Amino acid sequence: MANGTITQLRRGVLGPCVLALLARRPRYGLELARELEAAGELLTSQGTLYPLLGRLHDAGLVTSRWELGDTDRPRRYYEISAAGRRELAEFQREWAAFAGAVTAVAGPPSEGES
Repeated sequence: MANGTITQLRRGVLGPCVLALLARRPRYGLELARELEAAGELLTSQGTLYPLLGRLHDAGLVTSRWELGDTDRPRRYYEISAAGRRELAEFQREWAAFAGAVTAVAGPPSEGES
């Protein structure tokens, strides 16, 4: 059950984490994947990132553009939109309270508790 629970949690926070990275600066897909993988526990497969980026784009939370980089191969860069910034701000406001409530109920016992 724990593995399924973590998978569900990951699905719920991956979108806001992508928005948070894009709020710092535009990125291309593989760059996002590498940063999420480096953070640990957020991305289990690059195959989950690209459909998510498509859904964020369709929802108007990110925009994208093709650019030629250092290579001759174009890269699709994603950038957070104004709606994405609002969505991220709402998530950030609610996250601390939510995480605190989960920790209070499901976290390890405090000293003296068994």
